[in-house]
Amino acid sequence: MFFASCLGTVIGLIALFLIGGFLLAGAISALSSGDKPNVAKSSVLSINLSQHFNEQSQTNPLGSLTGDAEGIPGVYDVVRLINHAKDDDNIEGIYLNANGSGNSFASSNEIRNALLDFKKSKKFILAHGDVISQGAYFIASVADKVYANASGAVDWSGYNMDVFFVKGMLDKLKIEPQIFYAGKFKSATEIFRTTQMTEENKVQTREWLGDMYQYFLQKTSEVRKIDTVTLHNLANTGAIQTPQNALTAKLIDGLKFESEVKDEMKKRLNIDKYGKLNVIDITKYSDAVTFKRSGSNRIALIYAEGNIVDGSGGDDAIGSEEFVNMVRKVRLDKSVKAIVFRINSGGGSALASENIWKELSLAKAEKPLVVSFGDVAASGGYYIAAPADSIFASPNTITGSIGVFGIVPNMQGFFNDKLGITFDGVKTATYADAGAIYRPLKDAEKVFIQQAIDRIYLQFKQRVAEGRKKDMAFIDSIAQGRVWSGEDALRLGLIDRLGGLNDAVACAARMAKVTEYRLREYPEKGNWLNELMGRTKSEPTAKIKEQLGAEQYQVYKQMIEIKQMCNTPQARLPFQFVIR
Repeated sequence: MFFASCLGTVIGLIALFLIGGFLLAGAISALSSGDKPNVAKSSVLSINLSQHFNEQSQTNPLGSLTGDAEGIPGVYDVVRLINHAKDDDNIEGIYLNANGSGNSFASSNEIRNALLDFKKSKKFILAHGDVISQGAYFIASVADKVYANASGAVDWSGYNMDVFFVKGMLDKLKIEPQIFYAGKFKSATEIFRTTQMTEENKVQTREWLGDMYQYFLQKTSEVRKIDTVTLHNLANTGAIQTPQNALTAKLIDGLKFESEVKDEMKKRLNIDKYGKLNVIDITKYSDAVTFKRSGSNRIALIYAEGNIVDGSGGDDAIGSEEFVNMVRKVRLDKSVKAIVFRINSGGGSALASENIWKELSLAKAEKPLVVSFGDVAASGGYYIAAPADSIFASPNTITGSIGVFGIVPNMQGFFNDKLGITFDGVKTATYADAGAIYRPLKDAEKVFIQQAIDRIYLQFKQRVAEGRKKDMAFIDSIAQGRVWSGEDALRLGLIDRLGGLNDAVACAARMAKVTEYRLREYPEKGNWLNELMGRTKSEPTAKIKEQLGAEQYQVYKQMIEIKQMCNTPQARLPFQFVIR
């Protein structure tokens, strides 16, 4: 009887757990599929420029329960939402919160271009910031009026790029990074072998960073009607130290508190001083409206964001196994008429890049393949783009960096002298322990590794020459690991057109000869439970990023990525950098 009673209790608890789980799932499902948020008449669409937008939207499965938005739109979603707002009778204007910039060059450029198109509707755009960074100003400058807090700041100091070096630390720890590379500009290994930038690296950096800055000045000049020489001189002389200086220089239109800007919006909308101003954030607007195309034909849009790694990868990486399967799936899907591949990556594993390249090459043979570059599409990020029928990039995309490197750490001094650890063993062949980190490489092993690096570099150049239909000698002259801006990439033939993801999708549709189509976006979103679990797993990383801050988090990430670089040939962007 005792065992029967226990068994009954256990079965009852299991049944109760299952029923409770189904009820909870049903409740969340019902809430998440409830009514869309309402967009009131005479609303103003609000965009916080400090919000970071990933390439693909991020979902919040508990948004309906907490009252928050059900997700954060991706960059292309933001562009499409602005386009939708242009023709939305309920949206009368856009308010840009310019307190900082959460997005890099090319992403900001795509959002900026969408806002410029929005202005054709004759609806207003107002921008305000307490502390306006240069990145935020780049977008906010398109507004009809740009306002700053009189007690805040407007940054107009020019672009600065910092690289950190770990050679001194490794020397102190007695760790020797045994380095192999192909391409005189392939400076990824500089952080391990020097204490400052090499002259080659400085040359290429001055050029591409100068291109980025010149583009910033040109675009500011167009909307503010101030010549680029004057704009550059304002930075060179340190003339903009206060918002009042910015007002005098005509970079902004007034000094106001945010509440005063909202009062101005009320006047524009003929709302009484005590009336309600309807402001809807773009994340809520994303939930409220249907902004994606519909049609009988399908175009696959694949987002590839993060480091390129072997295996399955993860939420913030491009795993070769996952992406090969993804591309194969859309390649074999007869309902998919074309593929748009969006890349935002500084590269990574050379082998993973080769595997993705191969599957994309097979896809190109069967249907149109158009590639769109985001903020960065360099090294391995460029490698996987090589098969494309057409490549689009922004003028301020960072690209190129066609080169390869490898690192094998020798930690003998660290183990022996710092930790008192020694190693011994037996082997059945001369090179059975090749690559062991507890001893230096033998001369013959160094030759083997350099030969492997050279073979991969040759293969990389061959892939590019074949894809771009260029002579190998020419590709070699512009490769060498050198980083280029999008504008230079167009001049050199590394890309076909300047434009954003919207342009790439339109090109794919033309090539496929379809006018009515819908986008099938990959990686595909899972069910609400998978999304919830994924959100839970990503929270520790988000917490670390919040505590360290954006710049320090990039350093933290690189320390983790150093491990990924070791013992595997890398087609990776030359360096991690912070641009201000």
